[in-house]
Amino acid sequence: MQLGLINSAWVQAGRGTAWGIERTKAIGFDSIDIFADPLDIDIRERQLIRRECRRHDLPIVSVCCVAVGLIDFNPSVQRFHVDRVRKYLDFVYELEARNLLLVLGEYIWNQEVIPPAEQWRTGVEHCRRLAEYAESLGVEIALELEPFPLSLLNDVHSMLRFLDDVGHPSLKANIDISHLQLANVPAAELRRLRGRAAHVHISDCDGHRHGDLPPGRGVVEFEPYLAELRDLGIPGAISIELEYSPDPDHIEDWVREAYAATDRLMKKFALRG
Repeated sequence: MQLGLINSAWVQAGRGTAWGIERTKAIGFDSIDIFADPLDIDIRERQLIRRECRRHDLPIVSVCCVAVGLIDFNPSVQRFHVDRVRKYLDFVYELEARNLLLVLGEYIWNQEVIPPAEQWRTGVEHCRRLAEYAESLGVEIALELEPFPLSLLNDVHSMLRFLDDVGHPSLKANIDISHLQLANVPAAELRRLRGRAAHVHISDCDGHRHGDLPPGRGVVEFEPYLAELRDLGIPGAISIELEYSPDPDHIEDWVREAYAATDRLMKKFALRG
């Protein structure tokens, strides 16, 4: 597998796109994931991303998309977000990436006003249509498992049920190790995702709150999860996710620390290469 970085680490620290791509390669990463909304950037930024990644021989594996409106109860909001995700999938194709990392939303109003089954059904219907479109482009969608109590997909069981209900091979799971820790999902549960996962995120946390820290800064026991990942044989990348560095002026040190720690872990389990 490749060792990648989500470029939001640089963006949230106020660094430019080209600088972040260059630093990603210089530190030693094999690949990069892009966090950018195609509806918010112009053609110059889109071409800059593609050009700089090619110049630095840094393949783009994934594009990240948060689309909580896919399970909104307003049809107009749903239509907008279906169209928005289609534009993201076009962006994935344009960047010659492998997958769209898709984050769905949460059950609203504590599951007491809108029946949860209705939100679930809405998400399934829209994701089936989007998976069909992804297949036409030759790319995949990787669904994020979120560790929050009301998240639509917050454990391996709900992820598999959703994938089964959609029933399309272009829709798969993303495995986020810190999210699994926060959701109290044991590593052995990953065996149920054999052949159903397309991408991996890695970061650390304090065991209580979403943190996206460099590995080693928190309490996550990575070894059991990485052992299971090795056995799953997922093609693609393990991408480091770092959000909102506490010291943006030293973001490069933060990223280097995460790279070194993850590189050691991946080599220990023969996952890199």
